[in-house]
Amino acid sequence: MNDLATVSGDLAQLAYALDTFYFLLMGAFVMWMAAGFAMLEAGMVRAKNTTTILTKNILLYSIASVMYLVIGYNLMYINDSWTGVIPDFGFLIGDENTADAVVTGGDDAPYYSARSDFYFQVVFVATGMSIISGAIAERMKLFAFLAFAVVFTGFIYPIQGSWSWGGGFLSEAGFSDFAGSGIVHMCGAAAALAGVIVLGARKGKYGPDGEINAIPGCNMPLATLGTFILWLGWFGFNGGSELMVSNVDEANAVAQVFLNTNMAAAGGAIAAAVVTKILFGKADLSMALNGALAGLVSITAEPLAPTALLATIIGVVGGVIVVFSILSLDRLKIDDPVGAISVHGVAGIWGLFAVLLSNADATMGAQIMGIVSIFAFTFIASLVVWFILKAIMGIRVTEEEEINGVDVSEMGMEAYPEFTMRS
Repeated sequence: MNDLATVSGDLAQLAYALDTFYFLLMGAFVMWMAAGFAMLEAGMVRAKNTTTILTKNILLYSIASVMYLVIGYNLMYINDSWTGVIPDFGFLIGDENTADAVVTGGDDAPYYSARSDFYFQVVFVATGMSIISGAIAERMKLFAFLAFAVVFTGFIYPIQGSWSWGGGFLSEAGFSDFAGSGIVHMCGAAAALAGVIVLGARKGKYGPDGEINAIPGCNMPLATLGTFILWLGWFGFNGGSELMVSNVDEANAVAQVFLNTNMAAAGGAIAAAVVTKILFGKADLSMALNGALAGLVSITAEPLAPTALLATIIGVVGGVIVVFSILSLDRLKIDDPVGAISVHGVAGIWGLFAVLLSNADATMGAQIMGIVSIFAFTFIASLVVWFILKAIMGIRVTEEEEINGVDVSEMGMEAYPEFTMRS
């Protein structure tokens, strides 16, 4: 019996090590998405604003890491007096698991490291904040953006996340969001929308007679590279959310999630390219890139249950929606240089509804409750913070600074000093 117990304990520890390693590896994939956002945004803005957007991306990731450590993770997951709506305000993360707990814990035994869970969650927080940086690009003060990042990653994101992934009222209501179409992506888009409304459009984007002037990005190869990096990172985003890979059923589930994630992205890219060809007579690269990302956002709420064909269709719908959303926001004079609000917000909402196509346990009422709760809270809270920052320190650079490029005024250095033209 002792030999059997020893073998059982060894197997439990081996499974724990495997699942922890898988969790960490998938987290590294998601962390690599920070590079994808940086490259995508650097390619989609004008050359004179490139250094600033790169600085925003590396600092927002760093701020997210620190704020989620000192308060956000505790706020979202570790609660001693949980009410379902208002989580506890604590500090740092909990204790690490022990070998004894793994071996003797039975069905309740932890099966991956608590530190791996924190790492995987913190890269999700940074993803949500990265969405915002692209939408408010080319006219916001650097340190106003970073101040917002402190509040968003430390408080706004964790509070709404606690309602679902933290076991709060949305979880109790049956709201389903497997990997974060709403909790991560729509949340980031709602905060971005609030910022764009307070900030206003870039100079020259909209004419006095209602005309919409295109402001092309400076480097489409970089934007394309960024999209492929994000596509790769999304396998960690969705695949890691399965949380386990150490048995046959879970390994098969992870494979299905990877397959569906890839097919949705492919469907979204093709659909966006076809729609722009129909509308404009030519395929549009930026729309195809956003179509792939919209497909990825769309499948994120439920990447396991659909068949590969249904996942492709979900991605196709996301790719179609994002084109019309980007065009519609432009008509409303909501200036989003990279299309982030449409990609992550509108496609995120579609993804939450798409859960109903394959998840028999999901209900329309619960999904609507989740969408309204997350969007309303994030948008209103962000709007308040943006207005406070505007009053205290100002959030927009001067017209002259915008014309010259925020790299000069905010950074004192340019990404392409030999080639930058100010216009």
